[in-house]
Amino acid sequence: MKKRIFTGVLLSSVLLGVLTGCGGGDSSGGKTKDGKTQLKAIVVKHGLTKKNKDIEWLQKLEDELDVEIKWEEVSADWDQKKAPMLASGDVPDMILGNNVVTDSEFAKFPGLFEDLSDDLDKLPNVKKMFEEKPQTKSLATQLDDKIYGIPKYQRFWPRSASRQYINQDWLKNVGMEEPTTWDELYDVLVAFKEQDANGNGDPNDEIPMDWSPVGTGGFGYFQPMQLLGSTGIVVSEGGNSGYVAEDGKVFNFFVDDRYKEVVEFLNKCWSAGLINSKAFSQDYSAYQSTGRGDGDIAKVGFSWGWEASDRFGVKLQDQYLSIAPLKVSADGVEPTWSYETSLNYGVNCAVISAQSANKEKALEFVNALYDPEVSLQELFGSIGPNIEKDGDTYKILPPKDEAMDPGTWKWTSSWADNSPMYISDDLKVDLGSDMKANEEQTKVLEPYLDKIVPEKQVVPWNMMKFTNEDATTLANNNTTLMNEAMTKFAKWVTKGGIDKEWNQYVETMKKGGLEQNVEIVQKGFDQFYGN
Repeated sequence: MKKRIFTGVLLSSVLLGVLTGCGGGDSSGGKTKDGKTQLKAIVVKHGLTKKNKDIEWLQKLEDELDVEIKWEEVSADWDQKKAPMLASGDVPDMILGNNVVTDSEFAKFPGLFEDLSDDLDKLPNVKKMFEEKPQTKSLATQLDDKIYGIPKYQRFWPRSASRQYINQDWLKNVGMEEPTTWDELYDVLVAFKEQDANGNGDPNDEIPMDWSPVGTGGFGYFQPMQLLGSTGIVVSEGGNSGYVAEDGKVFNFFVDDRYKEVVEFLNKCWSAGLINSKAFSQDYSAYQSTGRGDGDIAKVGFSWGWEASDRFGVKLQDQYLSIAPLKVSADGVEPTWSYETSLNYGVNCAVISAQSANKEKALEFVNALYDPEVSLQELFGSIGPNIEKDGDTYKILPPKDEAMDPGTWKWTSSWADNSPMYISDDLKVDLGSDMKANEEQTKVLEPYLDKIVPEKQVVPWNMMKFTNEDATTLANNNTTLMNEAMTKFAKWVTKGGIDKEWNQYVETMKKGGLEQNVEIVQKGFDQFYGN
C-alpha cells in the first residue's frame, strides 16, 4: 500500500541492458559447482525490504530445495521495466509479486507464460489453496479456463483498508468534542489551525488535515474519497477509477453530484488553510514522516491510515482516536464506509515462463512458497527474528528496535503483502500488536461495514475478469478519463470553480468513454458475483 515514484532517462537505457538475457527461455539448465539447479527470477518488493540474500526464510528454502536463484529485485518503476521485457519475449524462469503480470498482458503476449492449469498436480500447496479457498481458483482462472498467474490468500486483514483518525489530545487542548458531521469537522480543523493545538508554543506548525499522495490514475488508500461514505457511496480500493455500485447497478462517482459535494467541502477546507499545503506534491515517505511528527509533538490533526502506529509512529499512536464515518449534516443520509473484497487476496502473484529450461524446479519452488508456514514468514518475517514457533503455534514478535512500528518491521524483514502465499485458516497464529490494534481500531466501523451487501454495493476492481477486447477498451478510455478527472480534482480543491465547470466536465467525461466503461465494468461485476 506504499507508492513509489522513480524516473530517469539513464535508468531506461541501463534497464534494457539489464533485462536483456535475464530470461528463462535461453537458460542452459545448468548446475552450480555444488550441483544446485540454477534459476533466474524477478521479485517486485517494497523499497524498505532488505536484500533477498539477508532474508533468512528465503535462504533456507533455497538450500532445502537445492536451488540457486539469481534474483533481480525491483522496488520502483516495475511497469516501465516490465514493458520492454515482455515485448522482447525474454522473461526469467519466475516473476513474483502482487499482480506482477496483469490479465491483459497475458492476453497481449500469448505463449510467454506457462498455463498452470495443467501443472496443478505439481503444485499441491496451490491445489489445496484452491480447494479450501475456492475464490482463489476463480481469481486464477481466465475466461478461457487457463491459469497463468497464481493468486494469494493472507487471511488476517479486515474488510476495510482505511481507518479515520483524529488527534484526541488536540481536541482536549482546543476544548472540542469528536466531530460527527462535516460542519463539525470543519470547526474542529479551524480550531486546530488557530489555537496551537499541539501545545508547543508555535501556532503555525499544525496541519489540520492530511492525506496520502493522490496520483494521476485515480484515487488510492488513505485519501479524501473516504468522505464519499458520508454521502452513502461505498468506495473500494480507496476510490480507484471511480466505479462504484448501488443496488447492483454500476456507475462512476466522478460524474455524480455527491462527488461534487465532497470536492466543494475540500475546497472550503483548502481555502481556509486547513489541508496540508503539500498534499498534492508530497510523496508517500513525506506523508508518513509528517504524520509521525517531531518527537512527541504531533503535526497532523485529522487523517486516514491503516493503523495508528503505522500512520503516526510508536511515540504518537496513543494520541489518535479511530472515529466513525461522518455524516454530511445532522439530518443527512446514514453514512457508510469503504469496503475491500481484495485485502486478503491478490492476483497473479507468481508466474512461470513457458520457455523455462528448469520448469520442474521453478514449479517446485513456487509450490514451496504456498506452504502455510513458509507463507507466514513471507508475510511477517522469518522464524527466529520475527516469529516464535512453539509446537504448532506461531507468535509474531515485536520489532527488535522499540522505536520501530510493527508495520515497518514487517516490510523491512520480508516481502510482506507482495508475497505469493497461502496462510491457511487452520494455522494457529498469535498476531503482533499492530494487527491487534488494527482490529480494535476497526470496531467503530463494524456497524457500518455489517450493513454493506458486497454483491450489491462493492465493485471488486482488482478481482474482476474481462475479455481482452473489453480490457483494452477499459484501459484506453480510463487513461483519457483519469487525466481529465484527476487534473480537475486538484484544480477544484485548490482553486475552486467546480460549480461553474461541472456540466461541461460531465459532458467531457461522457465523450471520453465513461458510459462505455460503465457497461464493461457492469459485465465484470455481474460475472464476479454470479448475478
